[in-house]
Amino acid sequence: MTIDSAIYDQIRDTTRRFADDVIRPAAVELDRSEAFPAEIYQQMAELGLFGITVPEALGGAGLDTLAYTIVMEELSRGYASVADQCGLVELIGTLLTRYGTAAQQARHLPDILKARTRVAYCLTEAEAGSDLSNLRTTAKPTAEGWVLNGGKLWIHNAPVADLGFVLASTDPQARHRGMSIFIVDLHAKGVSRGQKEHKMGQRASQVGGLSFDDVLLPSDALLGEISRGFHIMMSVLEKGRVGIGALAVGIAQAGLQAALGYARERRQFGKPIIENQGLQWMLADMAKDIAAGRALVERAAGLIDAGASATSAASIAKCFASDMAVAQTANAVQIFGGTGYIQGFEVERLYRDAKITQIYEGTNQIQRTIIARELMKNGA
Repeated sequence: MTIDSAIYDQIRDTTRRFADDVIRPAAVELDRSEAFPAEIYQQMAELGLFGITVPEALGGAGLDTLAYTIVMEELSRGYASVADQCGLVELIGTLLTRYGTAAQQARHLPDILKARTRVAYCLTEAEAGSDLSNLRTTAKPTAEGWVLNGGKLWIHNAPVADLGFVLASTDPQARHRGMSIFIVDLHAKGVSRGQKEHKMGQRASQVGGLSFDDVLLPSDALLGEISRGFHIMMSVLEKGRVGIGALAVGIAQAGLQAALGYARERRQFGKPIIENQGLQWMLADMAKDIAAGRALVERAAGLIDAGASATSAASIAKCFASDMAVAQTANAVQIFGGTGYIQGFEVERLYRDAKITQIYEGTNQIQRTIIARELMKNGA
């Protein structure tokens, strides 16, 4: 797919204006209330900001991974919790596009992309986080379909989701080679939800647990081939990691903009603090590291779009950008001084929002393991 550069500029401009006009003014209250911003998501759907790479024939924007990273970066400049929802819908849309039957696509994609159905991506368990081979949730065949038992923890959207894409073991002896994905109605009998967790950051991105007690599933609840669930889930994580890298860049960019504005206005010793060389160097480091993070994200997105292996590039982008976002939002707080440590100020929230980017979509320790493994296999 070849996309004119002017289209990327248009996507960035449209998303940035939406972030500045709609998302950013709501961020303080959303962080305080932890509310699910349904109205904002409805507006995003109307703008076509869900399902960026889903083909137009299936209701998506029909664009590429680079366009997706632009949207993620600009949304997270407004508020990363909102960008998270875009990322979640993108992953679910990719799963359905690649592996769903025509009937599954027709049944689910229109409502997901129009923000009428809320979705959850259900992997993590108490004993299965970085190591999914310890999965305990099971799906056993019945005469009519399947029966699902088990539970999930820390699932994005669990408190509000209508539809779960659940990784379950269909052959426990085979471990990760015996896992399958099921599309689960989260309002069905036997499904229960744990309490909503109260997080350090990205607080309007709701997280909680799900329990499955003899949940009966029809035969067409299976997504893709049986026992290929682990492979299917992993196949979309490269895009997921690149998306989180872009989100982290957006958080850091918001921190730089806030710090730069404050440094120009704040006066000490009879002059704006931006005239101090030490502070100028901090701002310069922020700018160069953000530019490096953005370049790594774009490189990984380009590999995905070219159909090349992006395993190492996606991990490098996610790891660098998220570490950078934590470090540079900390610098933004430092530039604000005591003011930056007070709740209600943007940089304090950005610092909290950045931390989770080092953890979800695979911890940065796991990313380093992946990078090292690729080096040992393929060389530098």
